[in-house]
Amino acid sequence: MGDPHESTQQTIDAAIAAATAALSAADPAAPAAALPLLREAQQHLTVAIDEAMAAVLVTEGGSIRMTGALAGLSENAVGPRLARTRLLAAYGSDTGRVTAAGVERARYDLEEGRHRDGTDLPEPPPPMRFRARRPT
Repeated sequence: MGDPHESTQQTIDAAIAAATAALSAADPAAPAAALPLLREAQQHLTVAIDEAMAAVLVTEGGSIRMTGALAGLSENAVGPRLARTRLLAAYGSDTGRVTAAGVERARYDLEEGRHRDGTDLPEPPPPMRFRARRPT
């Protein structure tokens, strides 16, 4: 297993690069064509934000509340997003959330050289999206 810090940085870098590419391809003069690209950029930025939140918690010792505030999220919104990250996916609960106890365990495991990166876990479900109940 590689360095968790380096892996997280690479994930964030890749997400930012993909978001930048999608934004560059979006033409504001053609809004209908731009929307899928803007959505793609948003998804990549969400990955970057989630991974950065996990890094702040594990490597900088931040709290879930403080980290959520930095990202403009409520404390309750942070746990499920952390469960989709490389750093904290293996420390989530059965309900699909990372709690303060999971963060503490991840910090301890990282210090002891036993950090689990979650690569052996199944792919997390994608974030929820709106679906119309009936065609319009």
